[in-house]
Amino acid sequence: MTLDINYFKEELLKEKTRLETELGTIAHHGNKKGDTWEAVNTDLDDSIDADANEVADKLEEYETNHAIATDLKIELDNVLSALSKIEADNYGICEVSGHEIEEDRLRANPAARTCKEHMNELEK
Repeated sequence: MTLDINYFKEELLKEKTRLETELGTIAHHGNKKGDTWEAVNTDLDDSIDADANEVADKLEEYETNHAIATDLKIELDNVLSALSKIEADNYGICEVSGHEIEEDRLRANPAARTCKEHMNELEK
C-alpha cells in the first residue's frame, strides 16, 4: 500500500493547530518547552466574604478544564507522534502488530496508532 503522505501530514498539521488552539482556551503551557499543559486556574476568591457556591463553581470549572485538557493533550501527543513517524518514514505502521494500518482507518483518524484488528488494545 502506498499512502499519500503529504495528505496525511497536512491533515495532522491542521489537527495539531486545532488542538493547540482549543487547549489554549482552557490551559497554558506548564514548562518552557511547551510539552506540558496545565488547566487554567480560575480566579478563586480566597477572602472570607467569598460565596461558598461561587467557590464551588470555580473549583468545578477548574476540574472540568483539567479533565478536558488531559484528553486534548493525549490527542495532541498522538498527532505529534504521527508527525514524527512521517519524518522517520514509518508512518502508518501498527504499534501492536507491525503491519500496515488500513488507509480508511488513517483517513478516519490520521493519528491512529494501530490497525483495525488492534484498535482497542492501546489506550488513547
